[in-house]
Amino acid sequence: MMAFTQILWRRVTIVSFVAFFGFVGPSTGAQQTAAIAAAHPLATAAGYAILERGGNAFDAAIAITAALAVVEPYSSGLGGGGFFLLHRAGDGVQVMVDARETAPSGVTNAHYFDRDGKPIRGASIRGGTAVAIPGVPAGLVHIAERYGRLPLTVTLAPATRLAREGFPIDVRYARIAKLRETFLQSGANTQGFLDKGRAPSTGFVLKQPELAATLERIARYGFAGFYEGRLADAMIEAVNQAGGAWRRADLTSYKVIEREPVRFNYRGARITTAALPSAGGIALAQCLGMLEGFTLGQVGEASTDHLVIEALRRAFHDRARYLADPDFVQVPVARLISADYARRRAADIDLTHATRSDALEAVETAHFESHDTTHLSVVDSEGNRVAATITINLLFGAGIVPVGTGILLNNEMDDFSLRPDVPNAFQLRGSIANRIEPRKRPLSSMTPTFVEDDKGVLILGAPGGSRIVSQVLLAILQYLQSPDPDLEGLVSMPRYHHQFWPDLVEIEPNRYTPEWRAAIAAKGHAIQSANRAWGNMQAVFKAKRDGVAQAASDPRGEDVGWY
Repeated sequence: MMAFTQILWRRVTIVSFVAFFGFVGPSTGAQQTAAIAAAHPLATAAGYAILERGGNAFDAAIAITAALAVVEPYSSGLGGGGFFLLHRAGDGVQVMVDARETAPSGVTNAHYFDRDGKPIRGASIRGGTAVAIPGVPAGLVHIAERYGRLPLTVTLAPATRLAREGFPIDVRYARIAKLRETFLQSGANTQGFLDKGRAPSTGFVLKQPELAATLERIARYGFAGFYEGRLADAMIEAVNQAGGAWRRADLTSYKVIEREPVRFNYRGARITTAALPSAGGIALAQCLGMLEGFTLGQVGEASTDHLVIEALRRAFHDRARYLADPDFVQVPVARLISADYARRRAADIDLTHATRSDALEAVETAHFESHDTTHLSVVDSEGNRVAATITINLLFGAGIVPVGTGILLNNEMDDFSLRPDVPNAFQLRGSIANRIEPRKRPLSSMTPTFVEDDKGVLILGAPGGSRIVSQVLLAILQYLQSPDPDLEGLVSMPRYHHQFWPDLVEIEPNRYTPEWRAAIAAKGHAIQSANRAWGNMQAVFKAKRDGVAQAASDPRGEDVGWY
């Protein structure tokens, strides 16, 4: 009943919000050939408005990303970064636009330890030392200039209007603001996310006029509007007053990088997914490569799920050993995703019993990653498509809004590995290869993905930190087992997760039967039920047969916020 109520709420509110702001919604009827799935109805409506104006999927993705920066400030925004996976229908070009944040040149490991070598509590998650150089604005400008049809003055207009005129906050915003009320009360200029100093109630109209002005500045001046001039000066001043070490050159030298996506085949499907510095695409390729050597039953059967868990264990083990920003570290990607390597990695999987993680080769360092992110999936009538995952890291980022900008800054420095014995926010092991270096990009798990088979093309992704990989993996396995895609089923199916260390299977609460748990435990897996569900998957499917498109948003979207 909860899932139905949440889906109904989303459908009702998108109609009322569209009426309130005059945005255009999706076309109706059996022959809808464009579709959008995003984490907030207003962002979805902004995307459809741009398609109605003659924009393509890339223009719509810009509008959606900017709108999410306004309506989901706790998860994403202009002060963060992300990965945009693009497919251009006209010539088949596929590219990953890397707009990940970078380490400022003045910050080193010494900023995170005291004179005795002890970690400074909170240094990587709050205040100036937590903030990496944002990439989202540069990413939007890059996509507009190279792939879009409409100018930024048009594609950023819906978000600008939302910021200036305000929008009624939903249940999720109200709950997350309450959860982080003290943080927002004490942050640097973050009180604007509150109502007279307290967490607002559902329906409160949140206005962000300074963010509207920033969006207009980017629309008018492009890259220079954010990374140069008074806006850049305001960010540098705010970060450095809070203990950071930003330099002007960190902003002016920021570069968007176009990267070749990770591509591979699995049981007749062609899969295109994120490249480094996202670890997600490599992990996905490794898991499916290992699973191809086994006969699988249905997802949800203990015998199949045991194999998936073992594949995840080994893929995350390799992440811990090898993966980092490829511009700084030589990573053997071709070998890691090869069929031969997959066979060798799967050779010691026991069909009847779990492998102990400590029996695998030791990992020397630890890295941990947050779970607050957002995702959007878009396909237009021509077949152009975008899967984009955007983040500012933890809820409401570093708690810094530079005066006069409305920009909430990220705390992505927490995604670097500080030292082997220093655990971070979440228990995900990594490598010294992921240590802080000037202008380096921290490792990520974001996994925007395309899946193409005889049925059509599936466009999907999710937030959830390390759990993103297992979410996307399970959805792909379920999709390929079904003759007709059930998008609602894909985004709402039960989820489990394993990431090598800690050595346990994490499951969503109240989603698995006692019989399933007993069968998994009998194979030697330790099981831990999470406190809450996780993820907020956004999926779009365009049929090959008739070009009809459909979209589905995760029903968990209104009930999760800190995974």
